[in-house]
Amino acid sequence: NEYKSYLSRMSDRREFVAASATGAARKKHPMKAVLAGGFAGGLEILCTFPTEYVKTQLQLDSRAVTPRYTGIGDCISKTFKNHGFFGFYRGLSSLLYGSIPKASVRFMGYEALRNRLVDKDGKLTQLRTVACGLGAGVTEAIVVVCPMETIKVKFIHDQNQPNPKYRGFFHGVREIVKQEGVRGTYQGLTATVLKQGSNQAIRFFVFNNLKSYFQEGDNTKEIGMARTFFCGGVAGAASVFGNTPLDVVKTRMQGLDRHLYKNTWHCAQMVLKHDGLKGFYKGTVPRLGRVVFDVAFVFTIYEQTMKILDYVWKTD
Repeated sequence: NEYKSYLSRMSDRREFVAASATGAARKKHPMKAVLAGGFAGGLEILCTFPTEYVKTQLQLDSRAVTPRYTGIGDCISKTFKNHGFFGFYRGLSSLLYGSIPKASVRFMGYEALRNRLVDKDGKLTQLRTVACGLGAGVTEAIVVVCPMETIKVKFIHDQNQPNPKYRGFFHGVREIVKQEGVRGTYQGLTATVLKQGSNQAIRFFVFNNLKSYFQEGDNTKEIGMARTFFCGGVAGAASVFGNTPLDVVKTRMQGLDRHLYKNTWHCAQMVLKHDGLKGFYKGTVPRLGRVVFDVAFVFTIYEQTMKILDYVWKTD
């Protein structure tokens, strides 16, 4: 009897793991997702921008004729020596202006798709979970991420030139649009869509599966902030190892040397030719440190903010 009971529990656990990651059984209002996502995105970028700055510097420096940095430590040391603490926040404005709408669009897109695809019990199949994350990532890539990232990379790259030409965010945007048109803010769109789509597909898939595991089959069960943070961190790490090559290509396509590449595929070929496979993983360590905290932080703040909004704003 005990053996049969054990087999029954194992069968239930297998069915649970195979079933989909779901979040709450109740559908979430997209406008709540906009508010909660924007709040989480704004706080997150203030905390993690320095590591994003170092990552971008190393990726841009990797193709310089005479590299300025020998590694992460050297980049940090020289930045602090030459520009002080706030040197790590150069280019912040372009990213901050985009981070709030980026997170808002991402979570709104995810919740809108999820509301359409869940079954009567509020569950998603594994494939639909991936589809919701993919759709959210593609949407944020086109609406916000591509122009935001293009401007950010050009700002950081410009600040490393002997005579920087951008005096501030709005001046830089005006100059980019004046010289290159609106298309100038959409460089590397293909790579960005691939990166963000795969990013969010991986993150939402891993996060929701881990969350469902801790919920033990009850998709209305609260798992607490610590476990939410853990789920987000693992989801972030999975996305880094899954798509850093796309991030490297995207960064190069959006830099001031974008004219060296015919298209995204040509850029990838050049990386492979000049740097080998390891070239696709430039900046992995600083990106890993940023993304693990980033994703964990955003998911945790998002979930907690949604609870507050559900309490003060009844939409059922």
